[in-house]
Amino acid sequence: MKKSKLLQSADTVFSGEGVRGFLTAMLIFGVATGMANGVLNNFLHDILGISRAGRGVVEFPRELPGLLLFLIMGLLYRFNELRVMYFSLIVSFLGLLGLGFFGMNVVPAIVLIVLWSTGEHMMMPIRNSITMHLARPGKEGLAMGTVGSAGNAGQLAGYYLVPLIFLVIRHMGADLPETLPYRTTYLLGALILLGGIIMTAKMKNRDDHVKKQKIAFSRKFSRYYILEMFFGARKQVFLTFAPYVLIMNYGAKTEYIAFLYSLWSLGNIFLNPLLGRLMDKVGYKIILVADTVILFALCIVYGFSHLFFDHQTAFIIVSIAFVVDAMLFMAGMARAKYVKTLSDSKEEVTTALSAGISINHLISIIIAVAGGLLWESLGLEMLFSMAAFFGLGSFFYSVTLPPDRSVPVTE
Repeated sequence: MKKSKLLQSADTVFSGEGVRGFLTAMLIFGVATGMANGVLNNFLHDILGISRAGRGVVEFPRELPGLLLFLIMGLLYRFNELRVMYFSLIVSFLGLLGLGFFGMNVVPAIVLIVLWSTGEHMMMPIRNSITMHLARPGKEGLAMGTVGSAGNAGQLAGYYLVPLIFLVIRHMGADLPETLPYRTTYLLGALILLGGIIMTAKMKNRDDHVKKQKIAFSRKFSRYYILEMFFGARKQVFLTFAPYVLIMNYGAKTEYIAFLYSLWSLGNIFLNPLLGRLMDKVGYKIILVADTVILFALCIVYGFSHLFFDHQTAFIIVSIAFVVDAMLFMAGMARAKYVKTLSDSKEEVTTALSAGISINHLISIIIAVAGGLLWESLGLEMLFSMAAFFGLGSFFYSVTLPPDRSVPVTE
């Protein structure tokens, strides 16, 4: 049977069996992620009544699975990558299912958000590790971009489902519980994940998929760990405080936040492969440096737009910054590529990525709590000024990285 153009294209980037199943699993996980993240900040604010300072405090338990990821992955070192991906889907499913049934009060909600977060964080190193192991030599960047596009396509669908769910339920009657659209979103996300679990369970284990090493940290990855420290500080700008700027300063509703996320996912469907192809040509260093320059500008926009523009104009500018900020997370593939250039074996890649995620989450937790208190006491201008300072630090450090040895040198 003749292969479709899509599969023929995939064959030029990936090698081996299981690529189609893996891409489908990432698509399904993306749908559930889009639905869960699309309602999270409004759920915390509107249903649980979490304040600005409280939002930072909530990040501690939510990010705890990332902090402990090297321990979690260490416990699973006997299992191959595909099996760990299967476990992560199950954990995520249980988290969303629990939120739908039992998550409308603060304590159970936080516990179940942590459970969902555990599955989400387990997927992070496994996704990149499997991708680079399936990629043809010299195509790692494009492969990560392709997988990222599959995930973003799923997220796009998830983000569009959120406002649709809210719209349908609100038209059913004003006397319905305020929690109903949130319950429905979480339960539908769990149902979608169940399909991914069933599909992944049927996928054939590959003997050449590596098992993880017990030892998580290595001195030769120290520069990568420092990059992850900067990323840990940077990512809270987007994950924690940027949505709350839109919600608390500009009154953004759930549907609007989900719409912005959908714009990000739509853009990344096309930009992920382009960035991956660019990284294969110019190397990880240029991508990382450019990321820090744009981040610095975004922090200024977040913190000071309301001082220079009228309310509506500032709202539009910050919304655009939010979408661009989300797209910058594509640069994570550059850090993953850097790890691969440092690794002597496939086993080291997953191990180093897991350790790096744990490090960036340690910083994230500190920044989340301190940032929430800083915003509460000194205002968002000071908060985002500090974020811009971290962006500058990341820029100067990225400039010192060695060039990508896998990039051909042209005369």
